[in-house]
Parts: sequence; C-alpha cells; structure tokens
Amino acid sequence: MQTESPASEILPLVRDHTGPVTGIHRTPHGHSSDLTAIVECAKGPFFVKAVRNRPGGRRDSLIREREVGAALVPVAPPLLWDVEAEEWLVLGYEAVDGRPADFEPGSADLPLVADLVARIGRVPLPAFARDWTETRWDRFAATGSEAGLFRGDTLLHTDINPSNMLVAGRRVWAVDWAWPTRGAGFIDPALLVVQLVTSGHTPAEAEKWAAQVPAWREAEPEAVDAFAAAGLRMYRERTRRRPAEEWLTAMVRAYEAWTSHRGVGVPPASAGV
Repeated sequence: MQTESPASEILPLVRDHTGPVTGIHRTPHGHSSDLTAIVECAKGPFFVKAVRNRPGGRRDSLIREREVGAALVPVAPPLLWDVEAEEWLVLGYEAVDGRPADFEPGSADLPLVADLVARIGRVPLPAFARDWTETRWDRFAATGSEAGLFRGDTLLHTDINPSNMLVAGRRVWAVDWAWPTRGAGFIDPALLVVQLVTSGHTPAEAEKWAAQVPAWREAEPEAVDAFAAAGLRMYRERTRRRPAEEWLTAMVRAYEAWTSHRGVGVPPASAGV
C-alpha cells in the first residue's frame, strides 16, 4: 500500500536539480499525471510533472512529452531537466507565471491564441516523431478514405483548450504536450474552433479565428467536414459512457453547432454510426 504522497517520494529524487525545496504547490490541472506542481526551491522555481514508472499510457505519454521538449522551445516553456528512477519519471520545466487564456468573445487573448496555434503549426516535425501518426479520430470517420484526410506531416498538440494556453503578459505558451502526434495541419485549428464555440462564439466567429492559421486556410473543406463529423461521433460516444460529465455534453453541443453550420449531417449512433 502506498504510504507516502507523490511529492514526498519525488523530491528526494530531484534534489540535485532543485536544491533545498521551500514549497510545493499542486496545480489544479494535469489529470493525466500523478503529480503536477510548482516547486519553489533554491535552483527554481520549476513546474514539475511526474508519473509512476510503470508500463502503460501515462508513462508512454510522459516519455513522448520528454522526447518532444527540445523541439518546442519557440512555443512552450523549456524542459530543463528530467529524472527517471525505478518508481518515478519526472520532468522539470521552467515555471511560467501565467493564467489560462480567455477564449470568450471579445477577449484580448484571442489574437495571441490564434497566433500561437499558427506558430505550433510551424514547428518542424522532428525525425523521431514520424511514427507518431494521429489515429484517434480514425474509428469515428465514416469511411477509411475520410480517415485518410486526417494524415499529414504537421506536429500537433491535439489538446487545444484554455487551460493549456498560458498567458503571461503579451506572451502565450502551449503547455501539457501529453500526446503530440503527426497529422493534418488543420486539426489543431479545428480543435480551437470547437473550444471557441464552447466558450460562447458562433461557429462562424470561431472559424474566423481559425482562418488566421495558414493550415486552416489551406485545408480542403471536405477534410474539415469529415473531422467535424468524426469529432461529434467521438463525443457522442464519450457522453453515452459518462452522461453525468457536463463538459462532455458541452462538447457534443459545440460539435453539433459546428457540423450544422458546415452543413454536415451526422446521424445518431442508432442510425448506423
């Protein structure tokens, strides 16, 4: 049985990087990790992200995040150190004194966010990421040909939301690269569209912000249509499994509004999806 907290187990492992620790403040997000925290220390502060070093999704995700860290210097806080011990895998990032971006209509953050999504799309795909093919939406596509429209050679964040866009002054950072992939460049701006709709924008307004991203402007409309439909099917399924989670219902409504705006019909699952 675990008798120590994650922080008490991790701090001795990272002392060479932190020096004496004066405080640790757990962050409200980071549900895919066993610990996310700001560590106040002699050599810091640092943002620390850790998972138990066991085979499986969380470890695989953090290893991928560690691998991609050096490529993200233009858009993400730098990864300064990492520790892999028998029980724990720990990443130490430069701490950013920022706040989640405001995605609501009229927010002064919106130009910064759109610019950041465009800059993410310009990050060169590292050679080691060529095997990170994006497939999560494939089974929700109507056909194999539609799934093929999601392929590409762009490095994707794939979790665009206000909590992962940290605003610090006039700078905004993309954080929580929990599962970067290689795919079509329009996918990240498409995810921005849905998040903007959940924040109160109409689909037309949201697409105007996405249009500031070159990959969106260059995308074939049928590819975006297929992705919007796949996203709706994905969140309908998730909502059926977890009907009490309001954020999932909000995502379904956003995708329904977006597919309706684009004139894409998506029959309910009982009709054959």
